[in-house]
Amino acid sequence: MRAYRITGAGFDNLKLVEEERPAPGAGEVLVRMRACSLNFRDLMQVNYASIPSPAQPRPFIPLSDGVGDVVEVGAGVGRVAVGQRVMGNFHPGWIYGPARTLDYGAALGGGVDGMLAEYRVLPQDGVVPVPDYLTYAEAATLPCAGVTAWNALRDVRADQTVLLLGTGGVSTMALQMAHAAGARAIITSSSDEKLARARELGADETVNYKDHPEWQEEVKRLTGGIGADHVVEVGGGGTMPRSVEACAPAGYVHVIGVLTQGELDPTHLILKSLNMRGVLVGSRAHFEELCAFLTQHEIHPPIDRQFAFDEALEAYRYLESGSHFGKLVINFPD
Repeated sequence: MRAYRITGAGFDNLKLVEEERPAPGAGEVLVRMRACSLNFRDLMQVNYASIPSPAQPRPFIPLSDGVGDVVEVGAGVGRVAVGQRVMGNFHPGWIYGPARTLDYGAALGGGVDGMLAEYRVLPQDGVVPVPDYLTYAEAATLPCAGVTAWNALRDVRADQTVLLLGTGGVSTMALQMAHAAGARAIITSSSDEKLARARELGADETVNYKDHPEWQEEVKRLTGGIGADHVVEVGGGGTMPRSVEACAPAGYVHVIGVLTQGELDPTHLILKSLNMRGVLVGSRAHFEELCAFLTQHEIHPPIDRQFAFDEALEAYRYLESGSHFGKLVINFPD
């Protein structure tokens, strides 16, 4: 089989290699991959933008997000069957419950090999069936961005306002979820073209942060000075203090972006009684809840571009450009 492996720092070290097709052991399934999607995390790993985890093998197969067909099962497998379409769970061993049960070193494309290979062996407990109405490409976008957005907004109410930063995968999916739940959605971008597309997905208000450098003030203006009940904080450096200012008293700032570093005055948290929570994707139970919600509302995740398996490097470079709206998908050959 063919697989991509990251052998070192930089795009030149994303290598396409030939390897033996794996076989499932007891409690495992062999998946013939059909599609994968990219996340910002994957760009960081290939560029070494962050310090690799000591648990991260080198070289390793990248990408946490993928979907395919079960083609073989090991002894004792009963959750899924041959022929079923399945997605891998970002944290294969996190089935339900609080994150304290999470094995951080076992995330796909991190502590263990990811999904950018023609065949992958996964634990039967670490896969989720694909909703019937979704294509392979659409399903490939869900394991990281979709579950993250759901974990942040699963309790949002129709009488609340949600603020999304940017138009990447997490933000655009969170926008669709907020809209489906009946909440008011505000989204930011530096591109009027992307903001127009966001309105087509259900955004009620848009803020171009080039036109409004102090975008938190514009958010407060749009909410009558109150702010947003939920802020999905996926931003870059320096956005966290603005997100706190843009959040309503007793509201929630869902911290997702790993570049949201910088000084933060805790006085704002105290005076506004804010709730800050870190969101590290989610459990299989979160994933299954997400699939039920998407099916109920027939939500189709936004895909900006699709690439062939041999064009994986091109997909990475396009992600780095920041030109995308929604998700980027790599398709495997039939």
